[in-house]
Amino acid sequence: MKKSLKTVAVLAVALLASGEAFAKSKTGENKVKMEKLKLETKWDKTFALSEKVTHKKVTFTNHFGITLAADMYTPKTLPKNGKFAAIAISGPFGAVKEQASGFYANKMAERGFLTIAFDPSFTGESGGQPRYMNSPDINTEDFQAAVDFLSVQENVDP
Repeated sequence: MKKSLKTVAVLAVALLASGEAFAKSKTGENKVKMEKLKLETKWDKTFALSEKVTHKKVTFTNHFGITLAADMYTPKTLPKNGKFAAIAISGPFGAVKEQASGFYANKMAERGFLTIAFDPSFTGESGGQPRYMNSPDINTEDFQAAVDFLSVQENVDP
């Protein structure tokens, strides 16, 4: 008897919480909060930054609420129309943006593309628990979130 009352109480609290979250999401009050990430401030890549490119760290959130860390590589020369074509790059399972994906992002920026190299969920500087896990569904969402992030940058042609 005690166990079933406890179960009912837990379900009631869960339903109330989900109803409150739904109500807030309809009014726009309940924005996804970005997880505070600890980002490295010094150059930590396995390659040198091109002289034709600027670099900065950026973060964005996917639809699962996981905050992703990325390195943005921007060409120093602005296109005639003032907007760059953009590319999102991430490596294979276990790879981080300081390795191959960052190298290629740097090279593509040399060629005129604004690029981001990002760590997928659960990996590197990006958030998510448990760590070092792979989920094809969430990885796909990570790429969608990266494209969404790029498409709203002032200097990107969506």
